[in-house]
Amino acid sequence: MSAFPPGMNRPRRRPRPTGMSRRDVLQAIGVGGLWVAGGSLLAACGTEGTRDQQDDTTAEDQSESDPRVIWSNWTQYIDVDDAGNNPTIDAFTEETGIEVEYIEDINDNNEFFGKIRPQLSNNQSIDRDLIVLTDWMAGRLINLGWVQELDKGNIPNAKNLLPALQDVPFDAGRTHSLPWQSGFAGIGANADALAELGINDPSSLTIDQLLTDERLAGRVTVLTEMPDSMGLILLDMGADIANFTDEEFDAAIEKLQAANDAGQIRRFTGNDYTQDLLSGNVAACFAWSGDVIQLQFEDEAIQYVTPAAGQALWSDNLMIPNLAAHKTNAERLIDYYYRPEVAAEVAAWVNYICPVQGAQEAMAAIDESLVDNPLIFPDEATLAKSFVFKYMEDEERSGYEDAFAAVYS
Repeated sequence: MSAFPPGMNRPRRRPRPTGMSRRDVLQAIGVGGLWVAGGSLLAACGTEGTRDQQDDTTAEDQSESDPRVIWSNWTQYIDVDDAGNNPTIDAFTEETGIEVEYIEDINDNNEFFGKIRPQLSNNQSIDRDLIVLTDWMAGRLINLGWVQELDKGNIPNAKNLLPALQDVPFDAGRTHSLPWQSGFAGIGANADALAELGINDPSSLTIDQLLTDERLAGRVTVLTEMPDSMGLILLDMGADIANFTDEEFDAAIEKLQAANDAGQIRRFTGNDYTQDLLSGNVAACFAWSGDVIQLQFEDEAIQYVTPAAGQALWSDNLMIPNLAAHKTNAERLIDYYYRPEVAAEVAAWVNYICPVQGAQEAMAAIDESLVDNPLIFPDEATLAKSFVFKYMEDEERSGYEDAFAAVYS
């Protein structure tokens, strides 16, 4: 297994709200996550065609005559100041004269796919110049021919992309996408709540313990995103999550089902586990690294644990949809966010893995405490325990999603 596939003023952090944010899941079905997850919802949408079946995918570029760009992103996924403004966006506009209409309307990969599918499948504009989707969904849109090839001449800072992310299975050579942020799925722990249960060393927690230790009964949550949760269980059971068998997956499902039937699992969640983890209602959970780092600013008892068996890795990706009216402006915006000092400011706010080389050094001028944080700037030891979920075609992916959803739906 391999870890990856072949100064500015620091914004004030704020507690992540209980409402929708980057990794929320709205429906009780496993969706989202990692490089190549998916779900039966997509299978139900039918077949949309492939890239070579699309008509002309470009529109007349209005970037020069209409200096703006329309950007859809996940909520709580960019720097915000005390006044509710986005400092990096404001600085971009001041420098270039390009206005950015920033829309936080992506709550879930499948939900957003449902919104844009009618237009894109009929070769119509979605009135967006830039969108951000998780690896598996990014790959789906690329395969369908619904996003445009990037003009790297307008994105010279693309050279700053971390080498390990420069070539991925769903977008060979990064011709149609560039990462916005990445993250880990591992264990979130409340050290105080665990101590009350007689568990005094959170760093020793294992996925098996979360699913079987009777002291944790009813105090554990599991993520609804199949590749994140099943990836962690498969790793704990000794499987290669880049190349596991149906038999290994079935065994992992049986283990999860047994834990759920026994009352070990409090509930399956999006990132709304955070408040329960803070309050101690949940003592340990399947968690996302960025969420846990945010929570640590509220309570130092909250810890992120990389399981000894390994953790899962995913990325969200910037892409330009077909018929975008301001393609050049979108590429200039991507280029801006690939400046190390700008990427560092965003990383200081969102606390996920920064994909830009040089941002770690730039972070020193923003927050020295984050410079050596391996959950934002992973070191070799962290990467050695980080693995990606295998690539799957729709039919195979749907089967795994259905089996996972059946555990708790």
